[in-house]
Parts: sequence; C-alpha cells; structure tokens
Amino acid sequence: MPAAMQSTSATPYASSDDFRRIFYEETDSLHRLSFLLTADREKAEQCFVSGLEDSANRSTVFKEWAHSWARRTIIQNAVRVINPRPTEEHTPSSFDSGGATLPVEWAETAAVLQLGPFERFVYVMSVLERYSDQDCSVLLACTRRDVIAARIRASQQIELQSTFSLSAS
Repeated sequence: MPAAMQSTSATPYASSDDFRRIFYEETDSLHRLSFLLTADREKAEQCFVSGLEDSANRSTVFKEWAHSWARRTIIQNAVRVINPRPTEEHTPSSFDSGGATLPVEWAETAAVLQLGPFERFVYVMSVLERYSDQDCSVLLACTRRDVIAARIRASQQIELQSTFSLSAS
C-alpha cells in the first residue's frame, strides 16, 4: 500500500477517556454551568454526572467537538431535570442579597439564579454559552420568538439587579 494511503493517525472520534479527561479538567466550569441552569446544588450534581455518563457513552463525536459536546450534554440533562417552559406571566423575582455587598462575580451569579427557570436557561445558553436562538429553541422545545423575548426579559432583570446592587453598596 502506498505511503500516502496509510493512516497512522488516531481515530478522529472522542473516546470515553477523552470525555473523562474533559470533565476532570473542566470540573469547575461544568459544575458552574450545571448550577446556573438548575439553581439547585443536588440537581446540578445530577446533571454533571449524567452529562459525563452520556458523553462517555457516545463514540460518534469528533474530538474537536468533545468540549462543546460535554457542555451540551449538561444542558440537555438540565433541560430534562428542570423542564423550563415559557410562561405568559413574566414576574421578575425579587433580589435579596441579605444586605451584604457581594463580589461582582457572585452578584452576577446571584442575579442569574434569581431569574425564572426559562429566562435563566435562555440567558445561560444564549448569552453565557453563546448558543444561537435556533439552537436554544430546539433544545428548549419552544419558538425562537420565545427565546428572544426571554433573553430580553432576563437581560433587563439582570441589569436592574446590577443597578440595585451597585446603588446599595
């Protein structure tokens, strides 16, 4: 067989070990993603573990896509656990920092966690994870219009909470 035809490269697909390595190396980031989506530590842990299991059991993902696939499996598991749905009534949650001044990154996290489930998912997916409106609508089983409206509401509420947080300090 000619040298040009021989393949000495490893498989182009991610292995279970590749996903275990990703979940080990990115534990903090993936846990944070799980927690921001679920707003519950136990459910976040459940989504993280399920995400690792789901990722490791897939053998048809290109290695180049393994990092994004790991994040996507966590999002998919969080959608299954929380089942966020768009609602007709959009009442913002009240933000309560307990009178304490929070570091900026904690205040931002607290603001995201104060969002309703659907708005929180849309915000995390579209703003923090940079998913397209189309991808968000597919994963959340809703219309793109629902995604756009939820992102606007979430951004307004986070801005309002940030303003409140800054004026209180």
